Amino acid sequence: MKNLIKSDELALDFLRVAEAAAIESARTMGQGDRKHSDHVAVEAMREAMDTVAMRGRIVIGEGERDEAPMLYIGEEVGGGDFSEEMRKDFPEIDIAVDPLEGTNLCALGANNAIAVLAASERGGLLNAPDIYMDKIVVGPSCKGAVDIEAPVKYNLKAIALSLSRDIDDLTVIVLDRPRHENLIREIREAGARIRLISDGDLSAGISAAVAGTNIHALMGIGGAPEGVLTAAAMKCLNGEIQAKLEFDPERLSVDKDKVPPADEVMARLRDMGIDDPDKIYNTDDLAPGERIIFAATGVTDGALLRGVRFFGAGKRTNSVVMTTDTKNIRFVDTVHVEGGPDSVIRF
Repeated sequence: MKNLIKSDELALDFLRVAEAAAIESARTMGQGDRKHSDHVAVEAMREAMDTVAMRGRIVIGEGERDEAPMLYIGEEVGGGDFSEEMRKDFPEIDIAVDPLEGTNLCALGANNAIAVLAASERGGLLNAPDIYMDKIVVGPSCKGAVDIEAPVKYNLKAIALSLSRDIDDLTVIVLDRPRHENLIREIREAGARIRLISDGDLSAGISAAVAGTNIHALMGIGGAPEGVLTAAAMKCLNGEIQAKLEFDPERLSVDKDKVPPADEVMARLRDMGIDDPDKIYNTDDLAPGERIIFAATGVTDGALLRGVRFFGAGKRTNSVVMTTDTKNIRFVDTVHVEGGPDSVIRF
């Protein structure tokens, strides 16, 4: 695994996987069919992933409950173009995927849809169930200053102090959901600004850890799988995520029939090796791997990445690839050329 993560070739393999999913889903942008957008992204990601020289295992994926043919948890991937004898020498890798983060965003043609995956040595990514997770995400300057169990105003003061600015200079991203009514009120009462988003708290969390995006924190409840992917990015960016699993209907402001029964959730948690449902997770709990690769490609335009652009002779993608081993963060602008030698390439 050590050689794997140090390999620029493997990082480029995962970049290619993310690009494939982004390109196919971008072809469906604005068509209003979120399920179709997600389906083509999953199929493209699986096909590309099967060409990578690895013995991969999906630990965060799609189709968790029914093992549908859509990169479900536990599915074995990679090495499809190689013989069984060759596969024996391939490294074992745990993989977290979200082939299309922001399916609604893509279907509507809205900003910040991305294709994303993270990879690590076996056991390097938390096998999180597809339930809700309360999160707070901050950048390197605020690492160690926040506490997810503390009052909102306390955390905003800590963030402002760490950044040498006033609370009213801060911008916090929050998913626009009924469950966040109290959180939004408390942020506003403290004096900070809010950017409400309809979907895509993974890309929003990454933005909070990157200087120059004018996003200083992400707060609120989103998906647990996205929390693990965010943690993988934080390991590469030296940011921080704190999180706690959430499945109380009252806390989520939803009807009880929209949340799995508590005993069912507990059984799923135990199956995944999670014994304490009230545990507070930090970055290393969610992504404990020593060697992590994170790759994301923009599907639609966003604060961090541009979306896929199509032209007569090909298409152009904008991606980020990060590794903990080499400490490299690469922004990759790729022109995918189609057609013959006389093709006109647009930059």
